[in-house]
Amino acid sequence: MKFYLDSADARQWALPAGCPPVQGVTTNPTLVMQAGLPVSLAGYMKLVAQAGEAKIPELMLQLPRADVGEAAQWLEVLLPVAVQARVRLTIKLPCHPDWQPALREVQAWGVPTLLTGLSNPVQLLWARAQGASYVAPYVGRLQADGRDVWSLIEACVAVQADGLQLLAASIKSADVLSRLLACGAHAVTVRPEFAASLATDPITHAAMAQFDQDVQTSQNAVL
Repeated sequence: MKFYLDSADARQWALPAGCPPVQGVTTNPTLVMQAGLPVSLAGYMKLVAQAGEAKIPELMLQLPRADVGEAAQWLEVLLPVAVQARVRLTIKLPCHPDWQPALREVQAWGVPTLLTGLSNPVQLLWARAQGASYVAPYVGRLQADGRDVWSLIEACVAVQADGLQLLAASIKSADVLSRLLACGAHAVTVRPEFAASLATDPITHAAMAQFDQDVQTSQNAVL
C-alpha cells in the first residue's frame, strides 16, 4: 500500500524514523491556503519546486475551478516545471459531473487524474466510466456521517482490477489504517502528524524496557 502525505506545507514532508517511505504528497485548496500559499498558478509552481527539492516522487494538485481554459493554461506551465523538478504530477478534481469537461481536458494532456470526495457507489461507477486514475473517498468524513464506509471501500478495491486505484483519505485511526491495508487498498493519504504519532508505540516501548531489564538481570546473575 502506497503512503501519501496530506499537506501543502513542505516543512511537514519529512517524517521521523520508523515511518514508511513517502510515495507522494496530496494537496487541495484548503491545505494550500493553510500552508500560507496562494491558491494560484504561482502558488502551485512553488509547490512543484518544493516537491522537487524534497525529492517527493509525486505531487497531487487540485484544480481550483471547473474552468477548461484555465486548466489548459495551468497545465501548459506546470507540466514542464514538474519535469524539470523530476516530480510526477497528478491532477485532482471533485468527483462531480460539473467537473467532467475539466477532467477531459486534463486527460487530453496525458496527466493522471484523481476524483476526490467520492461518497457512494454510483459515483464510483461514474468515475470508472470516466477513466480516472484514482478515486479518493474521505473515510473519516463518511464515518462521521454514519455511512457504511467499508462497503464502499470494498467496492473501490473490487474495481482496482479495472485500473481505477483507491486512495483512501481522511484516515484518523491506526485501526482504520490496518483495515485498509488488509483489504487491499492501493494507497492512503494521512496527515503528517498522524503518521509521526504511529512511528513508535507505547506497547513496543514497554516490551523494549522489559527486554532491557531481563538482559541486565541475566548479566548480573552471571557475575
